[in-house]
Amino acid sequence: MRLNRGLIIASLGLSYMIYAVLLNSVGTVIMQSILSFSIAKQSGSILEACKDLSIATVSFVAASYLPRLGYRRSMVLAHALVGIACALMALAPSFAMTKLLFVVIGVTFALVKVSVYSSIGLLTENRQHHASLMNIIEGLFMLGVLCGYWLFGAYIDPHDPARLDWVNVYWVLVGACVLVILILLAARLDESAAKTIAPSQHGAFIDMLRLLLKPLIYAFVLSIFMYVLIEQSLGTWLPTFNREILHLPPAMSVQVASIYAGALALGRLIAGYLLRRISWYYLLNGCVIAMAALVLLVLPMAARVQLQPDVNWLNAPLVAYLLPLIGLLMAPIYPVINSVMLSTLPTERHAAMTGLIVVFSALGGTLGSFITGMVFAHIGGESAFYTTLIPMAAIIGALFVFKRESQLATAGCAID
Repeated sequence: MRLNRGLIIASLGLSYMIYAVLLNSVGTVIMQSILSFSIAKQSGSILEACKDLSIATVSFVAASYLPRLGYRRSMVLAHALVGIACALMALAPSFAMTKLLFVVIGVTFALVKVSVYSSIGLLTENRQHHASLMNIIEGLFMLGVLCGYWLFGAYIDPHDPARLDWVNVYWVLVGACVLVILILLAARLDESAAKTIAPSQHGAFIDMLRLLLKPLIYAFVLSIFMYVLIEQSLGTWLPTFNREILHLPPAMSVQVASIYAGALALGRLIAGYLLRRISWYYLLNGCVIAMAALVLLVLPMAARVQLQPDVNWLNAPLVAYLLPLIGLLMAPIYPVINSVMLSTLPTERHAAMTGLIVVFSALGGTLGSFITGMVFAHIGGESAFYTTLIPMAAIIGALFVFKRESQLATAGCAID
């Protein structure tokens, strides 16, 4: 029994690490597609839409149908499909295949996220155990993000970055998918409780629409939408910014971007300590203001960077290390507002709320990448990153409304 539970948990953690690498590789793949397939920056930004719109679309129906299919079966299906897509990308690399790959990544991640979150509930007996396992899984996701930058960087030819050697990284991911499938086939998961309480086919969708009628939800959705817009625009285009604006070698451009992922992970750990002593509202406002200050301080430095030969980790421009630290400041925003939102709702509404979180997070990521890519192509990388100041200002306003409405909801006045 303990071995079986351990196998399931291992499969959940490894699944999240695989998708952390795949989902957060979009910035690296855009940069390499520009070099290897000679595409325009505007064309590259479509990859974010391929991923996020697929996640948003499938998330609307996944919560209703997956309990009937089974979470373990859903994960096996998802890893089989994404493994095949990775193999095709390695065998027949092209920009069209890249777009197909990210559509498959989006569709299958929606299946995996619902399955993983639901399986955690089946594997734990109380709130403390649930929170503990959830933090472990999310921590492994951040570890996967961090490792992904270095994994892709290792396959980029430093002498001729336009070569297609980088697509061989997908064979590693195919192997990881096969390993997860084997673990899932060897394990068993009792899903009877989920099938007993599963909603009707249209129940989750209707509940999501009902939630959208609440003023509290407007403020919450705007907050997460703007946050993800910032996070994805920076994360997606940071490797290209490093290469074109800071004149770093392509492989190093990807590896330096890993500082951003590490800063996000560290920021969430620090926030967990600070939230015991500081109001979430004041902490988040302070983070957003500090983010804006960092952008205004660092980007003018980027404009003065000159091309220098043989650049390496020791002589790279200071801005290459400072800009990714914005992740340290933005890290608490997303998990904190999600926690505050869910705590104002009765437990039976959490599934519908999670659906909204996934959908609007995906839409925010798509729009952020698209806008940044357009601005990057037309008026330069510094200007593209300056545009993040606009959603930062919107978050400040949304947080004010969100705090007021969440207090009313907690008092029983806003959400029935």
